[in-house]
Amino acid sequence: MNVFIQTLVAGLLIGGVYCLIGIGMSLIMGVMGIINLAHGQLMMVAMYITFVLSYYFHIDPYFSLVVSMPALFLLGCILQKYFLNPLMEVDSILPENQVLMTVGIGIVLTEIARFIFSSDYKSVKTSYGGKSFFIGNISFNLPMCMAFIFAIVITMALFWFLSRTDMGRSIRATAQDKEAATLMGINSSRITIITFGLGSALVAAAGSLLMPIYYLFPDIGGPFTLKAFIICILGGLGNTTGAILGGLTLGIAESFGGTYIGMGYKDIVAYVIFVLVLILIPGGLTGLKRLIKS
Repeated sequence: MNVFIQTLVAGLLIGGVYCLIGIGMSLIMGVMGIINLAHGQLMMVAMYITFVLSYYFHIDPYFSLVVSMPALFLLGCILQKYFLNPLMEVDSILPENQVLMTVGIGIVLTEIARFIFSSDYKSVKTSYGGKSFFIGNISFNLPMCMAFIFAIVITMALFWFLSRTDMGRSIRATAQDKEAATLMGINSSRITIITFGLGSALVAAAGSLLMPIYYLFPDIGGPFTLKAFIICILGGLGNTTGAILGGLTLGIAESFGGTYIGMGYKDIVAYVIFVLVLILIPGGLTGLKRLIKS
């Protein structure tokens, strides 16, 4: 029983950070209607910022949030304004060309990181990196607990912003009906820029929070883009609240897969769940909840 509880705790802790990754992609998807396939690569950029701040300036990875989040917000706004918005305004035989642009952005970011830092694995060492504490017989990894707490605070701040501020309400209105929001006087072009910046800042937060736990290399972004997409499918496309459920589900699935099947197979468990959700409940777990209620 202790092994089961320990595995569940580990899954919830990593799932809390996954929520930030999924919410960022869901926010962009909800407003723009596209899948950002450079999402993980943006996280990779934030992880390198965190590494540089830690290695050269001895700044704690969690304090680096005050640099990585604004930096990725600015980068996201620039990418949206100068690379994606122009494509959204042009009629094309292939309307998904914005998605193809995000693929190109992801490749460019990866190769820039490889050129600057090489393909060597890098990590951030902290004084608390290997520390844990116990509640009963259950071990809690200190960096993961700190990351989980930061993830909760950032998520709560985001939902406060979306529900209590005029800008947040404009983002929600644009996500619900872009044409109606435009008719009501909302500058949808500006909203898409800010939304992409917010989504980038959220995934940047996840990257900084994971740096004390993960090794860093230029190609780390690809797997996390896939994780973000799985979270969005699990929670329902464009559903920021559902992304929380999707992130926790993915974290728990990986944790149980690693414990009861093998660490080499933990990702397979998540992918199997992903395929089953697509086949059986394409509306995601939140769609299943609505179906049960009806």
